[in-house]
Amino acid sequence: MKFGLIFLLSAVAGVLSGEHFHSFLVGFGVASVAVGAGYWLAFRCSTRYPQLALLMLLMGLMAKIGVTITGVMWGLESNLINSPFVFSLSYLFFSIVTTYLYSKWREFQLSRSEASLMSKTA
Repeated sequence: MKFGLIFLLSAVAGVLSGEHFHSFLVGFGVASVAVGAGYWLAFRCSTRYPQLALLMLLMGLMAKIGVTITGVMWGLESNLINSPFVFSLSYLFFSIVTTYLYSKWREFQLSRSEASLMSKTA
């Protein structure tokens, strides 16, 4: 149900931003890559050392900021962002959606690895 709602909202937002569709797509792309890079760095290693975990979280944050700045600069230089309002709303929405989807994917992977671990010990 949640995935259907996300898809429906994305499709409606894409249709409503018809004249500024490039800004919408750039917002989607930059948000997806930025959250993906930050997520990949932040949760790359599972460690028992809190200092290393904090370092990885901070590196993920810096990667997200760096990808966002680079993506916005590239979009403006290529004249793809012709509506900053549509871009910012698209970026905000897809940043939240991508974060949700990545967390669900990680939860699924962890439950699958725990299930395989339990079946090996039984």
